[in-house]
Amino acid sequence: MINNVLRHTKKLIVLVIGGSVLLFGIILVFIPGPAIIIIPLGLAILATEFVWARVLLKHVKEKAKNAHKIIVGRKK
Repeated sequence: MINNVLRHTKKLIVLVIGGSVLLFGIILVFIPGPAIIIIPLGLAILATEFVWARVLLKHVKEKAKNAHKIIVGRKK
């Protein structure tokens, strides 16, 4: 019983903190700021407890790698 409550409490804390960081990152898309850093950070926090966030973070990482390859390829 106590374990169950602790697990749900941890999940709720991760949801609130990760969701807040992610929301802040989304806001930074529209105002000057490092949204490109903050959004993956929020997803990484959420990914510690939620599978959907892990999948989305993996997708974001793949897109970032592809963008890096394109940018580096243009410099040569």
